[in-house]
Amino acid sequence: MGFLEDNLTPFMRKREIALREIRREADDVLSFLFDKPAGLTWKAGQYGLFTIAHRKIQNATKPFSVASAPAENVIRITTLVRKNPSEFKRALMELAPGMKVVLRGPVGPFHLKDKAPVLFIAGGIGITPIRSILKQIEAEGSGGARQIRLLYVDGERRFLFREELDRIAAQSALDVEYLDSRDRLYRELDRLADSYRTGGRIMVAGPQSMVRQLAAELRKFPGRNLVKDAFFGY
Repeated sequence: MGFLEDNLTPFMRKREIALREIRREADDVLSFLFDKPAGLTWKAGQYGLFTIAHRKIQNATKPFSVASAPAENVIRITTLVRKNPSEFKRALMELAPGMKVVLRGPVGPFHLKDKAPVLFIAGGIGITPIRSILKQIEAEGSGGARQIRLLYVDGERRFLFREELDRIAAQSALDVEYLDSRDRLYRELDRLADSYRTGGRIMVAGPQSMVRQLAAELRKFPGRNLVKDAFFGY
């Protein structure tokens, strides 16, 4: 029943969620904050399926990591909005406070399962599910219960949520490194390989191409310890 409970059952229920506000995180990054329905629970790091409801569009349903933690009273998604955005993102940007989208989930395997040391690797917008996990750890006051390291690589040096991440790091055992190239990331991985070869967990989130390349690079680590969240369409 575990698979059904974690994956299929949440998809059986659709919830309408109302927009609270839109926040600009960077020139080309927006956060959409929706009211959290009563009784909605999920595991920090999971994703939901979001469906445009105010007008008909093609491909009206898209997956987004929930960037907020269950402990926060909000459903937050954060996404890149480039020039000439997709029809779906244009529809998102049309939302005004009180307008609704439909949510299914959240579901997915990208969440903490034990107290093992964990190495997070975030590529650009891939920081969103990791923010959720770290905010939940902060809310629970459990940051000292495990070794946590975050390698955050962003070639454009946006480093979304940096103030929050630095605050969490100052109050817990979290260690954060901000990297501006994949070369620097690979050098750090070589340095850390022995630390996570056994007993640790590695969680990678980012654009599909980056996650695929990292999965190949991380063959030096035990495959059973690797959890991936690949973002499509970025």
